[in-house]
Amino acid sequence: MNGSDHFMTISRITWDFRRLTDPGKSWGSSFLNMLSMQKVIRFIVEKYPGDDMDLSVPYPTGFHPKTTESLIQWQGFVRDYNRRKLFSFIATGDKNWGKNDLRRLLSDYCRRESGSCLSVDCSVSDCVKNSSSTLIPLLESEFCLQPKGESYTSKAVFECLVAGSVPVFFVKTSYEQYEWFLPGEPESYSVFIEEEEVRNGTVAVKEVLQRYSKEEIRKKRERVIETIPRIIYLKPNAGIKSFKDAFDIAFDGAMERIKEEKEWADFLR
Repeated sequence: MNGSDHFMTISRITWDFRRLTDPGKSWGSSFLNMLSMQKVIRFIVEKYPGDDMDLSVPYPTGFHPKTTESLIQWQGFVRDYNRRKLFSFIATGDKNWGKNDLRRLLSDYCRRESGSCLSVDCSVSDCVKNSSSTLIPLLESEFCLQPKGESYTSKAVFECLVAGSVPVFFVKTSYEQYEWFLPGEPESYSVFIEEEEVRNGTVAVKEVLQRYSKEEIRKKRERVIETIPRIIYLKPNAGIKSFKDAFDIAFDGAMERIKEEKEWADFLR
């Protein structure tokens, strides 16, 4: 079947494996350009929209429940958490950001709006070693700002969702990348603001978010909380059968694709 009955996982974005040539000592390879890879299904955190063999799966977060009860407890915890701020922004503090980089603009804006916004600079606080430095601000804010980073997708989106915070997107990539995992109605669980409107000052993020009533925010959060089981990866061998996690959903989808491919191949014989 020329590899079409195989699937594999790749832990980095698709673009790292689509170099025209292998670059030697620099990062990346031409792996996905190989002829033998053209029919193999790839679970990958960011897909190439023009390649149907790439299937986007959620970035892993730090939450891997062992039991259904622990998942339900977490959902109740994030639902009832006292969120004292309107929104948050967690920034890597990258010195390579350009002057007009939206992340820089949002970071500066968040600090100016400190009464409404929780700002975290990961260049000051080690967000990798100290996960509470990002988790607590996400728990304490109604919304979390999710601009495009070095790539079109980000682990931060899924950390935001697991914390029960409503994501605010400025590009529509996540809607297009994770259709198997995120709700089909983007407005039901998120907010979208045009990037250029923020950049040119015609729209203020705080004003947009303040227009949502408590009830509207509650409904969005409830949709986020309902989505959590679909975007997490359970503890290996947890044996939970009451719901399907991200791997189950991806695996079932791949098996269906393989079945269809085999039926088509049999038909052509």
